[in-house]
Amino acid sequence: MNILLDTHILIWALNDDPRLSEKARTMILDEDNTIYYSVVSLWEVAVKHANHPENVEFTGAALGAFCREAGYLLIEMKDKHVYALETLNRKEDAPPHHDPFDRMLIAQAKAEKMSLLTHDTQLSFYGEKCVVLV
Repeated sequence: MNILLDTHILIWALNDDPRLSEKARTMILDEDNTIYYSVVSLWEVAVKHANHPENVEFTGAALGAFCREAGYLLIEMKDKHVYALETLNRKEDAPPHHDPFDRMLIAQAKAEKMSLLTHDTQLSFYGEKCVVLV
């Protein structure tokens, strides 16, 4: 299975954070799965580090280095990801969600036929099969 990690799952996996669920940990460590990280996550961390370095202590470049060291594969932005973004629909009764990074990660996973591992319940309101809550 090809798995794209949501930014927080990526960071938790790299830090062996106790918030990483056993289900997520098992999926990430399964040798039959290929683990990907997105340039979108690097961008998100770079922005958050620039705005609040006291909360996000590492840069996007450092995160990329950690991912490569862990053996994760990079997925870059492609035009088909932008087109997939335009197909995302959020349920009408869903609470507001204003995170463009999350939407882009869903679009990438959808376009590439990957599973997006996330702990963010907000993403389930998109109703996309690629979103896997862990």
